[in-house]
Amino acid sequence: MVLQWLSDEGPDGVPGPFARAPQPAWHDPAPRDDTRPSHLVDTTMLYAPRSGGVKRYLMAKRTWFAANRPAVRHSLVVPGSFNGDNGRGSVTVASMRLPFGDGYRWPTSVRRWSDQLVSLKPDLIEAGDPYGPGHAALDASVRLGVPVVGFCHSDPAALAALHLGDWAEAPVRRRWAEFFRQFDRVVAPSRHIAERLDAAGVHKVTVQALGVDTHIFSPERRDANRLRQELGLADDVRLLVFAGRPAREKNVEVLLEAAELLGEPYHLLLIHAGQGCRPQDNATFLDYVSEPREMARLLASCDAFVHANDREPFGLIALEALACGLPMVGVASGGIAELVDEEVGQLASRATSEHMAAAVDGLFSRDLAPIRAAARARAVNRHGWDATFEGLSALYGALCGTPQGQTHPLPLPPSSPRP
Repeated sequence: MVLQWLSDEGPDGVPGPFARAPQPAWHDPAPRDDTRPSHLVDTTMLYAPRSGGVKRYLMAKRTWFAANRPAVRHSLVVPGSFNGDNGRGSVTVASMRLPFGDGYRWPTSVRRWSDQLVSLKPDLIEAGDPYGPGHAALDASVRLGVPVVGFCHSDPAALAALHLGDWAEAPVRRRWAEFFRQFDRVVAPSRHIAERLDAAGVHKVTVQALGVDTHIFSPERRDANRLRQELGLADDVRLLVFAGRPAREKNVEVLLEAAELLGEPYHLLLIHAGQGCRPQDNATFLDYVSEPREMARLLASCDAFVHANDREPFGLIALEALACGLPMVGVASGGIAELVDEEVGQLASRATSEHMAAAVDGLFSRDLAPIRAAARARAVNRHGWDATFEGLSALYGALCGTPQGQTHPLPLPPSSPRP
């Protein structure tokens, strides 16, 4: 596999096909007054009132660019109930609400979406899904003559196999690959997704891990006694937590069955993910939590985070839990396996209730204090949003032909995916 990394000049020293007027703003936090502002447009349909990691990534991106690249104009084009522009960089395109879709909307016209992107006159477009907005981003990039990046936040082929059967994976994978091969660069949040793309024939891939706000998500928000009082639990309960969409691939039933196998003193807290699940004595279901500080308080006040999805593209909520100082129990495959090792938690060999229960039991047989400290340190030292957006700024600048240069291909290191 070949990954695209950044260097000071390309292998042949020839300016790229998208060379434009210099835009130091991609790299320079305080550009000169005469520097032409750069305009970055993000677009995706994975944006809804109760959506998860993609929306949090985009909100963090907006905040970071405003604080660190004030000369970069950042716009979002997302689905909504009507066509509108709030005047602060958020544009909605009227889209059909999906039934049973937890607030998500499906664009009905790629051309209308593309027209909206073209009207914004961006210097670079990033598409965050392989659906209508992604195709509109490709169309708009051709019409404008600007580079386009595809951020691969999901794996539709794996989801097709899960929901429809193994027969569905190959055709969906072919279409997925055909789509992403059209981008100037593809960003993967984990080696797991990068290797899936490579196996499908998509080779111009940059691995860029997502980040976490370590000020909001912090062990300082821990108030274990208060949370147990709110939930009506005894002080000595071992409180496990998972938060996420109520989607089949999250394997929430595995977590519930594992909690039943574990029995006392374990209790499972499901935030949003328990929607539609049958009640059980040692599980509590909370609704969606929109306020990040409240989510941080809930996470930090638990004893361990559990995640049973063995095909997770990255797992932003898991990273937020690590930042809160929570030991982690996950599965030894997918993106979670790149965040977790024995220093910060425990990995189950398979995504079954028996293996998850054994991993949880193994975790609590250890001294949790150093594991908590290591979890927090890993989030702070490796996964602040600065690292994510500095890396993306360099990539954007290289694609736009700014002075930092172009990309230089280096081989993927052969090591197994571990932190």
